Amino acid sequence: MELVDTHTHLDFPDFDADRSALMAESRALGVRQMVVLGVYQGNWQRVWELVQADPDLHAAFGLHPVYLEQHRPDDLRELGDWLARLAGHRQLCAVGEIGLDYFIETLDRERQQALFDAQLQLAADFNLPALIHVRRSHAAVIATLKRFKLKRAGIIHAFAGSREEAREYIKLGFKLGLGGAATWPQALRMHRVLADLPLDAVVLETDSPDMAPAMFPGQRNSPAHLPAICAALAQIMAISPEQLSAASTANARELFNW
Repeated sequence: MELVDTHTHLDFPDFDADRSALMAESRALGVRQMVVLGVYQGNWQRVWELVQADPDLHAAFGLHPVYLEQHRPDDLRELGDWLARLAGHRQLCAVGEIGLDYFIETLDRERQQALFDAQLQLAADFNLPALIHVRRSHAAVIATLKRFKLKRAGIIHAFAGSREEAREYIKLGFKLGLGGAATWPQALRMHRVLADLPLDAVVLETDSPDMAPAMFPGQRNSPAHLPAICAALAQIMAISPEQLSAASTANARELFNW
């Protein structure tokens, strides 16, 4: 069983003590490729250095809405410079993590929207997929994506929306990122949505070190948990883990041109 973890933050200090061992363990369990996402200007260099040390890691760069107060006006220009400098590099795979977060009420929505628009334009300009953070903002994100109509679309990270929202994203060409959140028994609405999702629309992710699955409560999440997440989600979707892993891996590799 080969797996791709389409959403990690393996550069975070949470992994400094045992990163190499953890990645070796993940590979032994079948997790072949992993995407590491930048979230603010200060961690892009760290992400790139980590990715350069391992041919099976791939980088995405973006300005995450949760760090809105840390971002500076020059960061957008610098993001464009990074994307231009690395254009065509096999280990640059996307623009992300970007999006809209309406869960944290103190984050200014107009500034979030302007930042999201500017980064979607960069994804369009450099013909890259976008890896999108959505919290309580599906309507606004869908409306924005309809305006941009990205040629290579991307992934809706940690999808937890309705059937109707899933359909809208799929119509726009986006894959739905599924991970630990949907494994929890109380995620009943998500379980109903999962059962209806077409297999060609899903990819798997961990969001390591966050969003631990129900099988590893309260623990640091890691790509080594992806096989267990795959098995749990497959059970909810009434398919075999092998079917889900094969489909999600093929979808990820097609999206990223691997």
